[in-house]
Amino acid sequence: MKNKEKQTGRKRGHHLRVPVFPEEKTEIERQAQQAGMSVARFLREVGQGYQIRGIVDYEQVRELARINGDLGRLGGLLKLWLTNDRRTAQFGEATIRTLLSRIESTLDEMGQVMKSVVRPRAES
Repeated sequence: MKNKEKQTGRKRGHHLRVPVFPEEKTEIERQAQQAGMSVARFLREVGQGYQIRGIVDYEQVRELARINGDLGRLGGLLKLWLTNDRRTAQFGEATIRTLLSRIESTLDEMGQVMKSVVRPRAES
């Protein structure tokens, strides 16, 4: 049992020195931070061929927030119609079917964005 503890608690004793330009250093540090890793861990994983996944892809999160807002607005319109609100009295069945279709396509769009967040970019 002590052998296992020593193996898991062992320290890395070898260091690699890699000269970089200041802008390269900044970019590596930025990417490591974006992935939620130390620079050493980031470089070690990249060097061993692991695919780095960021904690959050902010562009995709913004896209999900936009889609969620669209769904909220569409749902609000549907709710008004279902409660026979006078503001939606002019809406006919065709309008409601179009609204439901739009909600469905927006849900599909949201699903695609969610898949791209979960899947690594290389597999997308």
